[in-house]
Amino acid sequence: MSENSKLKDFNIESRQFESIQVKESELSIIDEVIQDFAPETAFLYNIREDESEEQQIKTGRLHENRILGIILKFYLDGKKKITTGEVESEYKKYFKEIARSTISTYLNMLKKESTLYKEREGRIVYYIFYEEPPKGIKPFWFTRIFCIVPAYFERALYYADLYLTAEKYVNQYIKKYHSEEQNVILRNFKFLIGIVILNILKNRSSKCVLCQFSKREMYNKMEEMISIAVKDRSDVLSDDLQDAIAQKYAEIPIFDGIYIKGENKEENIAETILKLADDYKKDLEFQIMVSNRRTSLRLKQNEVLESENIDI
Repeated sequence: MSENSKLKDFNIESRQFESIQVKESELSIIDEVIQDFAPETAFLYNIREDESEEQQIKTGRLHENRILGIILKFYLDGKKKITTGEVESEYKKYFKEIARSTISTYLNMLKKESTLYKEREGRIVYYIFYEEPPKGIKPFWFTRIFCIVPAYFERALYYADLYLTAEKYVNQYIKKYHSEEQNVILRNFKFLIGIVILNILKNRSSKCVLCQFSKREMYNKMEEMISIAVKDRSDVLSDDLQDAIAQKYAEIPIFDGIYIKGENKEENIAETILKLADDYKKDLEFQIMVSNRRTSLRLKQNEVLESENIDI
């Protein structure tokens, strides 16, 4: 099947699903970057669908999976003690809202199972992982316990902020390294950050496929379509650069990506990517030219497909 046909099928089928759109103001900056950098993926990257929730089966395990995923997100940011209120606030960012009492019930169940333990400071109760989350585990086993959506969206949020404030980091870099190609470095930096964000969203969908609660067909198609967008913007770059973007920067530490926040933060991410933007100037110039042509073509194809659907 051609990529054009895949896009048409996905457009039609995706309308059959209800998705939680990015309404939270904090997360909306991801949408702003996607609309600017990869608008052909804007209709699909944030879809979150669960068979269990729709059919009202195994919802207890689903809630536990999501709550542990939220605590994992904080953990990767270097925050290891979490309150019920913080879990409640994060839960409604990513999923259909549930009552605070329900969250408290599942936090206490996870405590009884020795997955979490409690620590009290005055009137405040904190929940903490009883054991440190594993590193290097296969995604299939990890997604049985932890929802990875919050961790991946938090990672995308970090890079979206870099993308939207790119000039600040470029100016710091120019001042430090005395480069005279500010516009070129700015263009390349934003382009690399955009590819990182697309890879984060692709990596996220590849894990959602493995989740016991997910609509796998939907996530398979999502991964396939985002992979096309990634390929359009990176396939003529060197393998080393592609690997670094897809794994080191776009993957969460549980699956061998680097820490970008918290006490384990491994490097100055912005400066490192700026050096790549500077070192690979020629490669990126050619890739951006090719990518612009492809993106223009994809958007025209989308418009044609949408008009055909309207006619039907």
